[in-house]
Amino acid sequence: MRDLLLFALIGGGCIYTLRQPWFGAILWTWVSVMNPHRQAFGFMHDAPVAMAVAVFALGAAAVTRQKRSPFVDPSVSVLAAFVVYVCIVFPFSLYVDESKEMLTKVLKIDLMIFVSIAVLIEKKHIHWFVATMVFSLVFFGVKGGIFTVLGGGSQRVWGPGGFIGGNNEIALALITVIPFSYYLYTVAKNKWIRRVLVVSILLTAIAAIGSQSRGALLGLVAMGGFLWYRSDKKLPIGMAMIAFGIALVAFMPESWTDRMSTIRTYEQDGSAMGRINAWIMCWNLALDRPIGGGFEIYGPAEFFRYAPDPNDIHAAHSIYFQILGEQGWLGLILWLAIWVYTWRAAGWLRRVGRESEDTQWCSQLGSMCQVAIVGFGAGGAFLSLAYFDLPYNILVTVVCTKRWLMDRRSELKLKAPQFGRQYSVLP
Repeated sequence: MRDLLLFALIGGGCIYTLRQPWFGAILWTWVSVMNPHRQAFGFMHDAPVAMAVAVFALGAAAVTRQKRSPFVDPSVSVLAAFVVYVCIVFPFSLYVDESKEMLTKVLKIDLMIFVSIAVLIEKKHIHWFVATMVFSLVFFGVKGGIFTVLGGGSQRVWGPGGFIGGNNEIALALITVIPFSYYLYTVAKNKWIRRVLVVSILLTAIAAIGSQSRGALLGLVAMGGFLWYRSDKKLPIGMAMIAFGIALVAFMPESWTDRMSTIRTYEQDGSAMGRINAWIMCWNLALDRPIGGGFEIYGPAEFFRYAPDPNDIHAAHSIYFQILGEQGWLGLILWLAIWVYTWRAAGWLRRVGRESEDTQWCSQLGSMCQVAIVGFGAGGAFLSLAYFDLPYNILVTVVCTKRWLMDRRSELKLKAPQFGRQYSVLP
């Protein structure tokens, strides 16, 4: 029954995409982030769902006139440069054949990012996109939060598979999506929807904590600190955060407290030292090979040559060292530039969106995008999720909202020439 329902939903969505190309971006986001077909147990479980959705979305975007150039912000141009660079250095990878699968996955994700930016034009498109992104992860957040509460936090929350299969990976995804849940709460009109969002935010945060991921805890602290810094009510918000921290420590079991305490005593923790060993390996590899070693560099040979401890083999466990080791110094510079420009564009939305009541939602969304970047940037320092869809969906949200706001400002200037003199249209 579940397989038939998913087949009907995804098949119907593909057909609807032929009429409304923007819906292809929504459908792709749902399938790529949530992997709903993996929740089935029959023929849909291993069906090439992502490929089918991508074909329909690409086909519809190719023939429709309902699209715009995706190159509306420097972040998109730098992303394109990064993709070209990855393709150029790929033939020089240490293990070309073994890396082809990952290259295909990365190129597919990036291609759909460009398609999404091109077809998500209207305000409703952007809100559908954000809502889909939130639902795709909060679904697991609510389940994980309930699991944590009922079990007293004694067992870890794990992800559904794919990029976010582990406890650390699902935790980072959950904390990154919380700011978008809050944004939907701020713009929702229906009181029941707002109540559901509040509950889902709380359960999602509990699920992230219940994963027992130290990176997720650091990401939550970073987001909380950033929100406190931005707030005009620092004292009450600070007190609320302290109260939440005390309640958290009181509720979670001793095993959780012991694990989190290793953040201070990382020298005594084998997992933490293994990550540092992997970071040094990536650093030394990039010094020896400035263009990086490609996607598959986490084997015995690389650790024997570049790591302090050749027997302690780990994945990069850091989005920054992952890019450095795999794509080299120029790849890291380009990748970091993507997020610098995205941050600036989100800040422009936050400032300029205040000019009109009609555009306030852009300011709120830009602010939450920055909070999400802080969370992902802090938590991602300890996880290998540099190619995961979610952060690139933040870029899509920022760029599409910026284009909408620029168009809206142009319309308002025609009606009221004094509008918008305070800010330029550039970030």
